[in-house]
Amino acid sequence: MLSPHEFATLMLVRQAPDQLDMNRAELDALLERQLVMLEHCTAGGRRAHLTDKGRSFLDALHPDGALRRAVTRAAKRGADGRGTPAAPGDNTTDIEVSGNAG
Repeated sequence: MLSPHEFATLMLVRQAPDQLDMNRAELDALLERQLVMLEHCTAGGRRAHLTDKGRSFLDALHPDGALRRAVTRAAKRGADGRGTPAAPGDNTTDIEVSGNAG
């Protein structure tokens, strides 16, 4: 189980990794649990990234965030799925979410 500080650090890695203090003790715990990984930059710095396990953990707790990211990725790929942006007026695919409306 994650502490509130570890959970907050995990959310910070997702939302604003450049603002993360790389000396946080919580980061070590997240590394041990394989929820984050570190990328070594050319200037000797490090940057934290979510692993698939960390992303799945956060998505399970906040599924609307996962849907929002999927829609954003689809929009970046374009309506044709080949990476070209959709032009105004192009047909797009609607995403349906099951559940109770209202």
